[in-house]
Amino acid sequence: MGIALFDLDNTLIAGDSDYLWGCFLVEQGIVDGECYERENRRFYDLYKAGRLDIHEFLRFVLQPLAAHDMTQLVLWREQYIEQKIEPILLPKARALIERHRDAGDTLLIITATNSFITTPIAALYGIDHLLASQPELIDDRFTGRITGIPCYRHGKVEVLQQWLDAHRATLDDSTFYSDSHNDLPLLNAVTRPTAVDPDEILANHARQQDWPVISLR
Repeated sequence: MGIALFDLDNTLIAGDSDYLWGCFLVEQGIVDGECYERENRRFYDLYKAGRLDIHEFLRFVLQPLAAHDMTQLVLWREQYIEQKIEPILLPKARALIERHRDAGDTLLIITATNSFITTPIAALYGIDHLLASQPELIDDRFTGRITGIPCYRHGKVEVLQQWLDAHRATLDDSTFYSDSHNDLPLLNAVTRPTAVDPDEILANHARQQDWPVISLR
């Protein structure tokens, strides 16, 4: 039995949950449409280019959470999951997860997207272990800040190591599936890195390293 690690956005789902959350907020009139949409796209382009300042991005994306109470946020999240996420769940991703589950592997999603958005998505795939960027919560209200290390690039390795230490586990028998070159630090840390519908940079790196390249689309 080993550990099967999965990136979320554009790996287990056919889209980016953070970007789609921003689109949902704009469509519902919850945020200033033109300004928020422009910034949402700018950050997404920076992410794809590998130039995202994760702290700047998290300050941006957590502002709407801090502006509203939890009851309202949960209602919006339910709509978002139904409208934006359920249509982009991937049957092949579900089959891959089930193969690892049947093999007795520990299943874990590891994503830069914050846990408020991603917790219900992990549940849709029946995955109990989720490592994500953590919004700070005080008295059941988000503050707009994060706690701990942003779960992004090298931060994913650090966050995962904390989890491994707490669970007395190692990466000696580990697989990680990701689409993004931003995940190269973690891909290089596992025993079986696998590129999933990869971006151009990751696809080239995978070919050079003779890593498996698969598609879940």
